[in-house]
Amino acid sequence: MVHLTTRSAWAQAQQVGHSSHPSLLTDGYIHCSTPTEEQVIAVANAYFVGQSDLVLLHIDPERLTSELRDEEYENSGLFFPHVYGPINLEAVVGVSDFLPAPDGLFSLSSIVSLSSLTASSPTL
Repeated sequence: MVHLTTRSAWAQAQQVGHSSHPSLLTDGYIHCSTPTEEQVIAVANAYFVGQSDLVLLHIDPERLTSELRDEEYENSGLFFPHVYGPINLEAVVGVSDFLPAPDGLFSLSSIVSLSSLTASSPTL
């Protein structure tokens, strides 16, 4: 599964030892997606059009220390992974740059590089 975040939020996560998001306070969980066009690309195009400072955190659900639930989005038949707590750095197994096309929209080709960066990497 993946979590879409900014480079600065990822850098902060590395400093504090976990990744969080304001939705943890407002919704009670951190929104994640499966790395598919139906989920991550649709979410990116709905909420992040034109943002060029994004990365995808690739998360191994088996390494999460917070509770994970797959939950349906508004009776749509689509189930999204939700993390009920912070994402521990050990669960982040990779980081991908996530850049929009010149028109500001995202596609699967927006995932420009699956890096070997891990949570212990000091820089992106």
